[in-house]
Amino acid sequence: MTGPALAIDVLTIFPAWFDGPLHTSLLARASDEGRLELRVHDLRDWATDRHRSVDAAPYGGGAGMVMRADVWFNAAEAVWNQLPPGATAGRDGPPPEARYVAGGRRPRTILLTPRGRRFDQSLAEELAREPRLVLLCGRYEGIDERVHHEVATDEVSIGDYVLLGGEVAAAAVIEAVTRLVPGVVGNAGSTADESFTSGLLEYPQYTRPARLRGLQVPEVLTSGDHGAVRRWREEQARTLTSDRRPDLLVDPRLPRPG
Repeated sequence: MTGPALAIDVLTIFPAWFDGPLHTSLLARASDEGRLELRVHDLRDWATDRHRSVDAAPYGGGAGMVMRADVWFNAAEAVWNQLPPGATAGRDGPPPEARYVAGGRRPRTILLTPRGRRFDQSLAEELAREPRLVLLCGRYEGIDERVHHEVATDEVSIGDYVLLGGEVAAAAVIEAVTRLVPGVVGNAGSTADESFTSGLLEYPQYTRPARLRGLQVPEVLTSGDHGAVRRWREEQARTLTSDRRPDLLVDPRLPRPG
């Protein structure tokens, strides 16, 4: 391969958090095979004081601390331009015309935030077509609004709840997107019939033994009748979706069953 199919940069104040989850199983193999290039950066490398501070009290008062825009701007510019830790695009990097300017071209830069667009399979497929992603992991009470507008190209949420920070959300995005990169999942067909791909939840799956503690695999699956199996799976998918996620059946963007 001439280069990775997907490069992902992560900016976080806890880079060690990613040492385990992103270096196991298929993600590790994707990296070893050159399909994925994953780089994790410590946001504190761009702090300017001896305490490596990345936050300050919010203007106007309020609870908690807010992450500083200047640190995020310098870090993002350096990561976009692939500069070393702590370098800034103005002092150590490319000439001024190559620096980030509001409205200029950036890699797809995603801020993980509860107020963002909900992450779903459709968005995962969209992001998997990008050559490079930059994921921003916030902490504390929030991030200076200027980062939302001038650094991020997208704001994404993985659900209607609040986490301690963006690291868990970033890991979810990385897994969901990377597994869609060609060659990462050994059997390409295994991603075709999954939940949400067709607009329905996935049908039940069974394997050996055919009978276990009085529980029998549905007879249709051992019948050898491929047409009957397909019809059974379609019906099971509709039933599961109707019971557990009826909202999917009324989403106009998704194919309707039946």
